[in-house]
Amino acid sequence: MVQALSAFRSCEGRRFDDDVVEAAGSRFDRWAMAISGLCVVHCLATSVFLALLSSAGALVSPIIHEAGLALAIVFAVIALGRGIVSHGYMMPAAVGAFGIGMMAGALSLEHGGYETLWTLVGVALVALGHDLNRRATY
Repeated sequence: MVQALSAFRSCEGRRFDDDVVEAAGSRFDRWAMAISGLCVVHCLATSVFLALLSSAGALVSPIIHEAGLALAIVFAVIALGRGIVSHGYMMPAAVGAFGIGMMAGALSLEHGGYETLWTLVGVALVALGHDLNRRATY
């Protein structure tokens, strides 16, 4: 009876619980990449609006950038941390952490070209880290 239940619970030597954990980790990576895309849209749109309108204060509010960075850190810790536990590769987490660091460093710059440039480079590295993490899971 126990052997029948264990055979039912496994598929090619893997437990169904492992598939659920991998699916959840992949879901976090996909959400994180989507949020990275929204960040790119925000950065580019803000730059365009600032070029067109000199009074776009609400779009460049520091709290938006700080909240976005906090959200990116939370998703990175959850998704990339699960990836390390799941597949054991540190490279996706290292790439993502470097991107988070670049985004954090960009907060110290004045609003304008360099801040946008370093933020976009950081966002691209975070998204790359999540994509590497997602690919290493499969």
